[in-house]
Amino acid sequence: MEQQIQESTHVTINTQSESEQFLTFMLAGEEYGVDILRVQEIKGWDNATEIPNTPDYIQGVLNLRGTIVPIVDLRVRFELEKIEYSNTTVVIVLKVKGDEKEKTIGFVVDAVSDVYNIDQGQLKPAPDFGSAVRTEFVKGLATIDEKMLILLDIDHLVDADIKLNSSEVTH
Repeated sequence: MEQQIQESTHVTINTQSESEQFLTFMLAGEEYGVDILRVQEIKGWDNATEIPNTPDYIQGVLNLRGTIVPIVDLRVRFELEKIEYSNTTVVIVLKVKGDEKEKTIGFVVDAVSDVYNIDQGQLKPAPDFGSAVRTEFVKGLATIDEKMLILLDIDHLVDADIKLNSSEVTH
């Protein structure tokens, strides 16, 4: 009896490793997704404390239970039209892995959409646009229920920002 339980548990573990869960959100009418295991919390928009001399996509910082969290407006970061925040605007607080350590960063999005299980076979690579379009932070694309999801590699998105900003410093 004990052996049967172990075998059945083993099968379940194998099936789960073939798919990932993504929290999806809306930005300018497009649906994007991030690995749900990175989501720390989702909270309604609250004014952030502005920090001088930061890129325009950094809205400032929030104090979340004693932790100071930088807030990134993904609309501005992706160079989309800036809009007034509404009652559906939320901050998705994510754990991001950097070169040296894990960071907590909040991302302002238009609205939270859904959670999807996406099999590895459904994930397609981002198209190659050449050097004109930066796609290194796109993990892949998936089609669910006739709609295209853009799945983000949030680590590369933040890493690209750090490298870009450090290369702007002049000596």
